[in-house]
Amino acid sequence: MIKKTPNPVDKHVGSRVRMRRVLIGMSQEKLGEALGITFQQIQKYEKGTNRIGASRMQQIATVMGVPVSYFFDDAPGAEARTDGFGESQGSDYVVDFLTTTEGLQLNKSFVRIQDAKVRRKIVDLVVALADQDLKSA
Repeated sequence: MIKKTPNPVDKHVGSRVRMRRVLIGMSQEKLGEALGITFQQIQKYEKGTNRIGASRMQQIATVMGVPVSYFFDDAPGAEARTDGFGESQGSDYVVDFLTTTEGLQLNKSFVRIQDAKVRRKIVDLVVALADQDLKSA
């Protein structure tokens, strides 16, 4: 039996659904209830194993308070936007990080720090710790 792999765009859209859901503090169960489907179906959407149809995508966008285009930002195959920086916006590792409990907690706490010098020192600390981990590995 040949196992079908999810389409990269479906995986991207699913990861954006997950990221938005986590950012607004909504469980898979609550999103499923709002859409009239099971949390298992939400899991399949988020993994990209099930494609999200147009009408369902519109429902999800409405429930989550974003335009449908939000889910396609930086999708594979889309033209790369450059806004003056060489890095692509919303790289996969950033999305992966922001959908973790630690990433979300760190991000929410970090943006509440008012002092730019303190934020810079925190970034320097994290870089130093990461560099130290590389050296000891």
